[in-house]
Amino acid sequence: MPKFQALGEYAAAIAPIIDAAHVNVHATALRAATELAETSGITPGLLLDLRFVLPLRPLTRAGLAAIHRYHDPAALEDAVREHLREGTLSDGDDGLRLTARGLAYVHRLYDVHAAATARAWAGRDLPALAGLAGRVLEHAERVPGGALELVAPPYEPGGASPGVLLFNRLAALRYHRADAHAAAWEAAGLSAAEIVGLRDGPVRAEVEAATNVRAGRAYAALSPAERDTLHDGLLTLI
Repeated sequence: MPKFQALGEYAAAIAPIIDAAHVNVHATALRAATELAETSGITPGLLLDLRFVLPLRPLTRAGLAAIHRYHDPAALEDAVREHLREGTLSDGDDGLRLTARGLAYVHRLYDVHAAATARAWAGRDLPALAGLAGRVLEHAERVPGGALELVAPPYEPGGASPGVLLFNRLAALRYHRADAHAAAWEAAGLSAAEIVGLRDGPVRAEVEAATNVRAGRAYAALSPAERDTLHDGLLTLI
């Protein structure tokens, strides 16, 4: 028997596991990533956050705001200006793009993440988990004006390790849930600021339930047995 009977129930259960697995890699890579930034003379900032986006496509300011919908706009613009000063981003008619310096840094960052996932996730079937996560991501709804349509498919350079592929696919899946959450709180008549400050209660519960229903649809791409495999496999990564 599958562990989860409803897709919404499954989405609710796997979301914190995806978050924890993602955070685990960042924590494992922190020292090496910090050393890379220091020796490169580069501020990680948006390059770290958007490592799987900017090598593939430019981002407009509006797109950047959609991805970082809960961030302070002034702080976000300050981050952009820092990258422009350091020469890792350029600002053109079609939006922000990585420069050659920025792309070289991202590729070195991928090496750091490959080593981190190899350490933190040793002995797991990463190719299989990456494949399942990829199928969910392909099936996930791209909401017009949302974040997922901007971040997926993620950048996957030739030769990327299974750990890096899984890490970045999980990162993109987090934006799928973020879009589902935004759609749910917007339907409830709330703003970004209001949902951030909303306390536990009936309204919060309704928003979370609606989020799980929306987010759960993507997992229909997998069979019940495959959903269990993804859930249980990711659980071993945290």
